[in-house]
Amino acid sequence: MSLGFLIKLQILWALYDIQKIYYPVLAAVGVPVNVVTIVILSRGKCGLSKCITHYLVAMATADLLVVIIDLILRQIPIVYWEQFSIVRIIPLCNIHAVLLYAATDCSVWFTVTFTFDRFVAICCQKLKGKYCTEKAATVVLGTVIVLSFLKNVFWYFLYTSEYWLSNSSWFCRVTVGVSHSLAWAIVELIHYILTPFVPFLLILLFNALTVRHIIVASRVRRRLQCRSNGETPSDPEMGNRRKSMILLFVISGNFILLWVVFMVCSILRRLDYLEYSVPLPTFVREIGLMLQLLSCCTNTFIYAVTQNKFRQELKNGVRYPLTIMGK
Repeated sequence: MSLGFLIKLQILWALYDIQKIYYPVLAAVGVPVNVVTIVILSRGKCGLSKCITHYLVAMATADLLVVIIDLILRQIPIVYWEQFSIVRIIPLCNIHAVLLYAATDCSVWFTVTFTFDRFVAICCQKLKGKYCTEKAATVVLGTVIVLSFLKNVFWYFLYTSEYWLSNSSWFCRVTVGVSHSLAWAIVELIHYILTPFVPFLLILLFNALTVRHIIVASRVRRRLQCRSNGETPSDPEMGNRRKSMILLFVISGNFILLWVVFMVCSILRRLDYLEYSVPLPTFVREIGLMLQLLSCCTNTFIYAVTQNKFRQELKNGVRYPLTIMGK
């Protein structure tokens, strides 16, 4: 064995040991923070419009489902496969796969729809009144849910019902004939193009257009205000846009940063099946998966940092049980 191979193997085994601690801790954090986010946002006291609240609640709900279906019911049994070996005899893996991939798609595409909603609200004033509404948000989110399930129903027929419990992208047993078939190649290619390659491009596009619009609008408003007042006064409208922009960019940037490694690994893996081999160490894919799952637990902290009223509601929620206990 070469020295490079031994180093890669040692890194991989060290990563497996880290995952035995990382995944349970992430699950212990991910479930409560997403539940708290859903409760706080649903109360409607964070100073956000109902439209934005719908998107943020949907994102938190999808993240919670990913934490439960992927992290708790898939990754933890894999890293503790000896303790969870009984899972192998449960004939539900293909159903589990459909739910897992659908929940992941919803988590990703809810972020895209939220980004587009903010793009319309900031850049398309004529369309804003019709699109940025509670009703439109409900329709968009419902459409994403239905399409996510329809897109991933094929996995039910491609996977078997038996769990594999292996550190592989396939956590269900798959026959060799199916995994090397044209149908498998097409479904998997579409799967990784739609999640997360296309969302990456759309989020970058909408954010770029939003930034461009804000920069141009800010210059125009400053010039008009300077001409009318002779000085540059505070601008509440631009202040509100700035707050909305900060929330949008932090959420979008967090998604891109934590998903980029997983996306690159998925594309290179598909190229490898098409005999365009691009060597990539296995531990890189494991790191990408760990970061991707981390993205389901970070939005609560983003809201706490960027939204004063959300932070206040969070403090009130922490103080309430302490006050009751004190009494």
